[in-house]
Amino acid sequence: MKLTCLQENLKRGISIVGHAVAGKSTLPVLSNILLSTDNGRLKLAATNLELAITCWIGSKVDREGAVTIPAKLLSDLVGSLPNDRITLELEPTSQSVKLTCARYENNINGITAEDFPDLPSNGAQDPIAVFSCDVLREAIDQIAFAAATDDSRPVLTGVLVRLRENHATLASADGFRLAQRIIPLATPVQMPVEMIIPARALMELSRIIAGSEGNVAMTMTPGGSQVLFHTEDIDLVTRVLDGKYPDIERVIPQGYTTRTLVDTAELAKAVKIASLFASSSANIVRLDIQSGGDMAPGRIVISANAAEVGNNSGVVDGMIHGEGNKIALNVRFLQEAINAVKTAQVAIETQTEQQPAVFRPVGLDGYIHIVMPMMVR
Repeated sequence: MKLTCLQENLKRGISIVGHAVAGKSTLPVLSNILLSTDNGRLKLAATNLELAITCWIGSKVDREGAVTIPAKLLSDLVGSLPNDRITLELEPTSQSVKLTCARYENNINGITAEDFPDLPSNGAQDPIAVFSCDVLREAIDQIAFAAATDDSRPVLTGVLVRLRENHATLASADGFRLAQRIIPLATPVQMPVEMIIPARALMELSRIIAGSEGNVAMTMTPGGSQVLFHTEDIDLVTRVLDGKYPDIERVIPQGYTTRTLVDTAELAKAVKIASLFASSSANIVRLDIQSGGDMAPGRIVISANAAEVGNNSGVVDGMIHGEGNKIALNVRFLQEAINAVKTAQVAIETQTEQQPAVFRPVGLDGYIHIVMPMMVR
């Protein structure tokens, strides 16, 4: 193998696939990045056997070949080199790679590419769904963070992906909150599909398609145990979680007694200040929704009380429809719900102190975020 590429392109490719490198493994090759020539381009790949990322970058290929190189050393080395052309040349006998850039010459001992696991490829299989890159990324950013982070209920560490006709529903929950986003598909699906995809894998997908244009094609492996997301330059493969996802429709309230419209930025600011006190008091923040009467604006009083630290209250004006209400929420969950709203105004729907609060972006259909209340004596 012998090829030439730009330092900035190689650095970007290593950054993309690097998050799939195994941190600790009994297989040394899983700590490496696969470098191979592929139709005139340089292919980089990494996997931890649960997640695999492949990236292609432009290069001038003089001789075909493949090898795996320790990921950390390669990343640190390429990141330290000047922004110039890099030449990679493999010595097949020793599996050593000579890496030359400007006035720097380096030799890295690699492991044969034959030891690297075979990764599923997009191939000629028709995708089961096609998403717009920017729409899918926005949906993932609004959903994935609400998934559970512990493995006590494995299915809750994933995101439910439900494909129906010309739209996709993405939902996640951790037992204390639920986020759901419905997005359009670039083309209608041929048949309904439902699966649970690890939230961490979707977060990686969001990261690597940031700034990308065009579409993301989604395919399933023949056995249905893995799902592959494909763009022009990147593949991401992850396993599908086994199990049945909870019935999310039962969690979504079908009505409300109070609907409050407030400025998203003003609410975020008031909650951030309250969090300084709530962090010392079981992360509890109280929302006192006060109606102003017919045709008059109302307000929300956001407060937190920590016996050892002190207390605070802030007021945000809003349009309140219905009777006033009070509810106590986990301040972190409240902040993340507000941050997921990308519109200038947010609607908060409440019923009683014992029932969840529902957050909806004003002017953006398809997104809903539900936060369960905290019981305060």
